Amino acid sequence: MKLTHLDSAGKVWMVDVTEKQPTVRAARAQAKVLCSETVLEALRNGSVPKGDVLAVARIAGISAAKKVPDLLPLAHTIGVHGAEVDVTLHSDHVLITTCVRNADRTGVEMEALTAATIAALAVIDMVKGVDRSAVISECVITHKSGGRSGDWVRPGYESAAPGSQAD
Repeated sequence: MKLTHLDSAGKVWMVDVTEKQPTVRAARAQAKVLCSETVLEALRNGSVPKGDVLAVARIAGISAAKKVPDLLPLAHTIGVHGAEVDVTLHSDHVLITTCVRNADRTGVEMEALTAATIAALAVIDMVKGVDRSAVISECVITHKSGGRSGDWVRPGYESAAPGSQAD
């Protein structure tokens, strides 16, 4: 297996995408925040002392998608042309799903994953006064489309593939 961020001498480098043609690309990711019933009830009825946790998480995720080159040293500066962050409450967790789109020379998988991660961190930050045991789990890329390698779906996530919902 050849790692793309290592040259033939094993030195780290930023992959040169200058000659690649821009294509439409999309990626989806998700993260779960496992938390207590007390927190989930407070999220449902809007009584978390710090305010609207779900709105803050959505905004934090969208903002994070646009900051990836500042956070990951070998990430390319690309256009983030669309970013969605959805936060839903389940019986034992908060589910954060993201979709990031662009028309550029490289994909948006890291942008989608960063959006999910930072949105999850925002939830933790907002509820830590109520539940210090809240934890982020299952932070994964679920889908990607476009580019040289085409479409990919993580096994078990086929029902939420790009195009199955409004993109």
